[in-house]
Amino acid sequence: MSTIFSRILAGEIPCHRVYEDEHVLAFLDVAPLAPGHLLVIPKEAKARLDELSDDAAAAIGRVLPRLCRAVVEETGAEGYNVLQNNGAAAHQAVMHVHFHIVPKLADGRGLGLVWNAATDREADARAASLRRRLEAAPDAD
Repeated sequence: MSTIFSRILAGEIPCHRVYEDEHVLAFLDVAPLAPGHLLVIPKEAKARLDELSDDAAAAIGRVLPRLCRAVVEETGAEGYNVLQNNGAAAHQAVMHVHFHIVPKLADGRGLGLVWNAATDREADARAASLRRRLEAAPDAD
């Protein structure tokens, strides 16, 4: 499936590259919530995080802290959000795994968030069920 990110990776669409290695590309968002808002994408074309190989996920995990430090140093942000959505129901607009690093600036620019907390009355049973699923699931390679 072709997305704007696959077209960026193919060199068909320019971007403001900040970081690149054999597995990961990071670039400035074209519609930033604050200056320094980065997008971090794997070069592996998968729509959702649960579809990504362990190697591609690990490559992103290795570079995210370094990119966050650079964004904070560059912008002087008081904090930052790392946001990652999976599926249209979760507000994913581009169906290629991507992480946003959004600095939260002193003037209020950055990600706004409303947290609608819910109670899970079956938390003990749900935790046990999730542990069983994890034990039964092979690593994604």
